[in-house]
Amino acid sequence: MPERKSIISFDLDMTLLDHAVYRIPDSALEAVERLRKDHKIVIASGRDMDNHYSIQFKEQLKPDGIIHMNGTKVTVDTELIYDHIMPKELLKELLCFSSENGLSIGATIGDLDYYTSPETVAAHDMKRWGDMNRQFRDPYQLLERSVRTLAYIGDEKGVKRLEEHFPNVKFPMFAGKAGADVVEQEASKAEGLKRLCTYWNIPIKHTAAFGDSMNDLEILKAAGIGIAMGNGIWELKKEADYVTSKIDEDGILRACQHFNWFIGRWGNDE
Repeated sequence: MPERKSIISFDLDMTLLDHAVYRIPDSALEAVERLRKDHKIVIASGRDMDNHYSIQFKEQLKPDGIIHMNGTKVTVDTELIYDHIMPKELLKELLCFSSENGLSIGATIGDLDYYTSPETVAAHDMKRWGDMNRQFRDPYQLLERSVRTLAYIGDEKGVKRLEEHFPNVKFPMFAGKAGADVVEQEASKAEGLKRLCTYWNIPIKHTAAFGDSMNDLEILKAAGIGIAMGNGIWELKKEADYVTSKIDEDGILRACQHFNWFIGRWGNDE
């Protein structure tokens, strides 16, 4: 097989994975398979794609590389090429502030959930899924674990309080505005993409990135072509190079057809 000299990166939730039916549309799976011959396939997610809730999608998509947890962990096949752990002091401050102010912040590790105000997470799950299957544990046990990022569950008011108290942390909201990632300022999916470009010796201009929410903003701006989903948030769409149709309207496939990526070329370059 000829060496693949371009990278196409996909966010998972509401870019590849349709939460309305909790599956990846057949048209998106078709697009990924057709792209695989001539392009490196990358998942760039706020999730740890190796955890209990995500590994099924990793196995289904079989990416060449993964940008996990907003760039704090980057893997190529089974090789870990970058790993950054959140400092314990910062982690403790985030947990204490959230506990004292009734905010829900935490992480899922394996099949266990460590959140302050777990009742907020349970209510969120019931509202979205009609079910709640989490196994909550004391969130302060996270201080004994290797934590790269956290998640906040709640509204924009809570995000503003966190942003005011933690200027060294960013809180990009999920597309549904029901929560946010909790990431150190220097971490991003964009930095993860740059690391993969270096690893594979592929220029960043030969990359494309799909996304739908605020944690995709930096990678869409850094990639050669940034594509916002039709169901994505307005703030992302206005910065994108191209806005495709919604996830349930074959958005991935239509964008690939628009850019002629199935014929094995990148723009005007061989």
